[in-house]
Amino acid sequence: MEANQIIEETAREAYGRLLSYLAVNWRDLQAVEDALGDAFVAALETWPKVGAPDKPEAWLLTAARRRLIDRARRARISESALPTLLAMSEDTQRLTSSGASFPDERLRMMFLCTHPSIDPAMRAPLMLQTVLGIDAARIASAFIIKPSTMGQRLTRVKAKIRADRLVFEMPEAEEIPKRLDFVLEAIYAAYGSGWDEAADTDSPRRKLAEEAIYLGRLLLRFVPLEPEVHGLLAFMLHCEARRRARQDDEGNYVPLSEQDCSRWDESMIMEAERHLHTASQAGRIGRFQLMAAIQSVHAQRSRTGHIEWEAIAQLYEGLLHVSPTLGALVGRAAAVAEAYGVEHGIALLEAIPAKEVVSYQPYWALAGHLYKQMNRKEDARSAYSQAIGLSTDVSVRQFLSRQAFRI
Repeated sequence: MEANQIIEETAREAYGRLLSYLAVNWRDLQAVEDALGDAFVAALETWPKVGAPDKPEAWLLTAARRRLIDRARRARISESALPTLLAMSEDTQRLTSSGASFPDERLRMMFLCTHPSIDPAMRAPLMLQTVLGIDAARIASAFIIKPSTMGQRLTRVKAKIRADRLVFEMPEAEEIPKRLDFVLEAIYAAYGSGWDEAADTDSPRRKLAEEAIYLGRLLLRFVPLEPEVHGLLAFMLHCEARRRARQDDEGNYVPLSEQDCSRWDESMIMEAERHLHTASQAGRIGRFQLMAAIQSVHAQRSRTGHIEWEAIAQLYEGLLHVSPTLGALVGRAAAVAEAYGVEHGIALLEAIPAKEVVSYQPYWALAGHLYKQMNRKEDARSAYSQAIGLSTDVSVRQFLSRQAFRI
């Protein structure tokens, strides 16, 4: 493998771990980002000439640590700060020389991104960019806003961190529950971004979904009694259990209600059900528990042979009461259409303000499906056209194109 390719893969797979490990110890995000950037530049200049090292991550970690020390000395940091940096340096040297993996500090870094001075609306996006290395365009898609707007907001947040010289500190134990929602939102958004990739097991997005589940498990060890953590993990596991069924053997996209249940991962479904049951024992219902419960009803089809759409519609009503998101509004319309008739579903769908759904693909895909059932052919073609244009998955675009062609 060529040196440049190794650098690219290391950047994609390890950047978040490297940044988090350094930032959690040094607690100056801007300095760490600069040092890590310099380390990657040094790798681009050095590795093609002398060959890539056996341990690329360790090489980058050492290079970034050296740059932090150099900058700190030039800046004449205080005597109280120097021991922290030197201790980190010694710890880094020990890890890289022993061959041991450096600790995965991404979860702690996510909590650091919930600093009170950071705009609450930007805490989850900041986590996604710094900890998981997701670019602004994909973060914007997850939060249904323009990429340029998200890019500007992230730039402003980092500028504020730099200007105010914010020093990241872990929240006190009593503060963690108040900040937990932001961490959950970031993990959920990361999984959603990874879910877009249906079948390619080696794709960066597929790996992002796996990372999100890993972080969910890590979070559960950190706060084992929080029901919403169990709920989020249950939701992700239910969805992941059906990944292989999203396409048939020819690579055609298959909607959830038409999937072959025998292709679902039963062990993953059972694990999801255990987490959902544990969450229910707490007596505190929340967004992610309700989302997982909806997926649980879908999973029951493997045993009953049918979908309880009325139950799903009721769960969406509860979800909208707790968290009235655009996704929940569209999901409710779909469930109501199945349970109580197309006319009721389309009425709910058309009640959503037009400006909110301009770039929301699930809305247009559902609108095309419902208009088609109502024989509103022009509306169906227009909606399918919108949905096709907004779809990133080739198999989904082809599926929607087939639906539109049959009108």
